[in-house]
Order: sequence, then structure tokens, then C-alpha cells
Amino acid sequence: MSNVRKIKKISESIPTLEGAGVRLKRVFGFHGIKELDPFLLLDDFHSDNPEDYIAGFPWHPHRGIETITYMIHGEVKHEDSLGNKGTIKAGDVQWMTAGSGIIHQEMPVRQDGILAGLQLWANLPKSHKMMHPRYREVLSQDIPEIVIDKKTKVRIIAGEINGTKGPVQDIVIDPEYLDVSMESNTEFTHLVKEGHTVFAFIMLGSAYFDADQESLVNSEHLVLFEDGDSVKIQTEEENARFILVSGKPIGEPIAWRGPIVMNTNLELRIAFEEYQKGTFIKHK
Repeated sequence: MSNVRKIKKISESIPTLEGAGVRLKRVFGFHGIKELDPFLLLDDFHSDNPEDYIAGFPWHPHRGIETITYMIHGEVKHEDSLGNKGTIKAGDVQWMTAGSGIIHQEMPVRQDGILAGLQLWANLPKSHKMMHPRYREVLSQDIPEIVIDKKTKVRIIAGEINGTKGPVQDIVIDPEYLDVSMESNTEFTHLVKEGHTVFAFIMLGSAYFDADQESLVNSEHLVLFEDGDSVKIQTEEENARFILVSGKPIGEPIAWRGPIVMNTNLELRIAFEEYQKGTFIKHK
């Protein structure tokens, strides 16, 4: 008999200013991240006003983490110190492993309509903090979408459902990243790994994320689950769209300043000194 996970915490995203002046909403980050291990930060950016996002995220470094950018609407131009250059379009995913160090910029493209996307930061364990940087651009057409009971559509970015695997594989934290769209009056049950951290972020609509239907969770809210081997989500009058993400906790000390996340303050100091001296990049 499956052990359906209960809700551990529900929280609402908070307006934040980031980059060179981008208005976004922080779903989580910096505070209370121990219970979200191995995940560090999740930002939700969506606006139909270019002044909210056009300043973008000019050149900046990362070390010790992975950044996962998922575009929902619009486009963002990317360029980095590995020589990668391109445009992340609606439905595309950029999975960037900073490892020992990468310097990049992400600049939104002005839109007539809405620009929207999510950026998730995932930690790397000490054994992989200084690994070779890696850049993966996953195009929308390469992300499989399955339909369950004609009422639930799931885009599988990482992980597996009924034998269908997402294109992002061989990641150290063993993640699952699903984009789930449910019609009204629908139920979705999904098996997850016991011991892994599991959360959902609701982008649109509302749903119950507990089997007892005690808490109807609305858009722009985070649901963090307790342990168990499955999750059960149910909708009522509204449709719902959310990401469902899981990963294996690392359980190591975190030293974090800005775009760099290491295990000790000494490692942080070295990283910033190297950035100032021009010796930050270890692999080209």
C-alpha cells in the first residue's frame, strides 16, 4: 500500500528585485533552505511590462551549483564563458552545471505579450563542486509529453513516468522535474522516491495537494511535502498547472554568497578572490 505524502509546508512567493533590476517573485531561497535540500532557490518571473525584465542578468559568475531555467512564454538570450550562445525559447530548458566556475549572462528579449519562466538552483555535493562545467540546452520538441486519463498532461523534463524518460539524465542529485497540467475535477497520483525532497509550485489555478483535501492551494504558492512514496493531487472547479520537482538531499554544510555556493566560508572567499584576479575559470 502506497504511503501518500502529506503537506509539510505551504508558502507564498515574495516580490523581489534581482539582476540589473528585474522584478520577479522568489518562491524560496536563502532562508529555510535546509528542509528543501538539495534545492537552494526558485524564482518565478512573469510580466507583460518589458520595464520589469529588460535590464536582465548581465555577466556574473556561478560556482558549486546547477541553474535550471525553464521558459514558459517569451525568450531569453544566453551567453557564457564556455563559448555557448543561443536563445532559450518558450518550452525550452537550460540546465547549466556551473561546477568549478562559469561566467554567463541571461538577457530577456522584449515581448509584445507576456514573458514568463522559472529558474531553479540545485546544489552540488562537495565531491562535485569543482567538476567540469556543463551546459545543456533542451529544446521544447525534445521534451516528451504524456497524457494520463485524457485530463492530465505531463511534460517530463527529468525523471520517468510509465517508461517515458525525460531528456535530462545523469544528474548527481537524481532529480525529477515535471510540468503538470490538470483539467478540473481530475486526480493525479505519482510515485516518488522515499527520502527525496519533493515540492510543487503552482503556476496557474488551484488544487489539493493532500489526500484528505484539507488545503486548496492557489497559484504562486509552494507546497513542500513530507516523506512518503507518492503524491496525490486533485482539482475541483479550476484547472491547474504546476511543476513537481524532487531530488536527493545532500546533507552538507552550505556557505552561500550571491551566485556562489560552497561548503565553507574559506572556499567562498577563494572563489571571489579568483573572480577579482581573473583566475576564476578553471575549465574552458
